[in-house]
Amino acid sequence: MHTSSTQTNSILNLHGAAALITGASRGLGRALAEALAEAGARVVLVARASPELDGAVAAIRSRGGEAYAIAADLGDKRSIHGITGRASALVGPLDLLINNASTLGATPLRLLLDTECEDLERTLAVNLVGPFRLTKVVAGSMALRGRGVVVNISSDAATEAYPEWGGYAVSKAALDHLTRVWAAELGERGVRMLAVDPGEMATAMHAAAIPDADPDTLARPETVAASILSMIGDPSRAPTGARLSASQWGEAGR
Repeated sequence: MHTSSTQTNSILNLHGAAALITGASRGLGRALAEALAEAGARVVLVARASPELDGAVAAIRSRGGEAYAIAADLGDKRSIHGITGRASALVGPLDLLINNASTLGATPLRLLLDTECEDLERTLAVNLVGPFRLTKVVAGSMALRGRGVVVNISSDAATEAYPEWGGYAVSKAALDHLTRVWAAELGERGVRMLAVDPGEMATAMHAAAIPDADPDTLARPETVAASILSMIGDPSRAPTGARLSASQWGEAGR
């Protein structure tokens, strides 16, 4: 896609930016919230209600950051306008949305032939339809203001056919293409859309999927979060519609 808009390529200044991160109570989402707050952003953390969510906000505030918690289920369509309305009331119009919340579906992971239809529907609701609904509300406001960045967290399962990862993989492949379509439609309205493959990380989700994996061989969420913030701040290397790999980004920057 060719975009001529200079707004799309403008750099988002994270200091003072209003950011919303889903799935932010732990793992990559929490690391992103902490890194953004450290950069001076005003962050809203969204996740299902839990002591982890409250703890993540408290940790950011203890270091002088501005952070707020919204307990919500991204798979429930009734929660979307409540999330965006409250977030805007807390930090103002959103400049950055990171759709990080994901579910693996039923675990242990299973073959498609053994996957219940209801489990696939739930996976798509959280990993695909939830980000679509949230982006529809947030990106519309961004387009009116002529600026904003949306980051969709993808997976290598979106491009590789791994047995037993079917429902999750399908949701992430669709999310990748959703990112490209959003970019094609909003590229000249100042809204930058990115899909990011974070790679294998030492997180609770990865442990649930692959219990025998050695955590020492996996990337740290904090390292991946730093790469994603670098992408957000570098539109020349991370143009709208791009699908980026956190591990390759880090290697390229060395």
